[in-house]
Amino acid sequence: MKKILVVTTNVSKYPNLERATGLWLGEAVHFVDAMQKEGHQIDYVSPKGGYTPIDPHSLQADQMTELDWKYYEDQTFMDKLGTTLAAAEVNAENYDAIYYTGGHGVMWDYPENESLQKIASTIYQNGGIVSAVCHGSAGLVNIKDASGQPLIANKKVSGFTNTEEAALGLENTVPFLTEDALVSKGANYVKGDDWAAYAVADNRIVTGQNPASGGSVAAEVLAVLNTAN
Repeated sequence: MKKILVVTTNVSKYPNLERATGLWLGEAVHFVDAMQKEGHQIDYVSPKGGYTPIDPHSLQADQMTELDWKYYEDQTFMDKLGTTLAAAEVNAENYDAIYYTGGHGVMWDYPENESLQKIASTIYQNGGIVSAVCHGSAGLVNIKDASGQPLIANKKVSGFTNTEEAALGLENTVPFLTEDALVSKGANYVKGDDWAAYAVADNRIVTGQNPASGGSVAAEVLAVLNTAN
């Protein structure tokens, strides 16, 4: 059994828009389900700790799968999202992998959170996995490796595409574009078709492109864990 830290946002509203945001529920559900089926333990962390808001757009009928509904109605799972650990109180030495979920809110509380950066850097330096999906990849941009360089430099990395952001009409609302931010840190940005599931693994960094990719990230993370065993 491995211990995996799942990161969620505390941001419930766009700071510059009268619109709710938060965790894109499916991005947590499909990853967590795959990990738990393999017997791995999940803890939940957010920058400030406590409550994880759910993006209401992720709960619309056309976005929810049967699995999403199962977890949404699971009080134990939802209680865990409501009582996350604070990043500053987490001991990174206890974890084998970290997974950054997405939702637009993360763009305002992931990138500059030094506690999350230190957790991920420590996990990676200890031979663990750093993973993310969709906007969650924005949480990787300021993580440093042991030499102080960007962790994602010269590695294949995916995340929400510029064209997907433009399709939502939010390219001028977000503080930066995820794809551009990853490229700016020297990552070898890769992607599949817009809205299709896509994930890539490169030297213990596993990333997925969009909301459809949580399960694909989980499969890649499991493959790396199984190889390590």
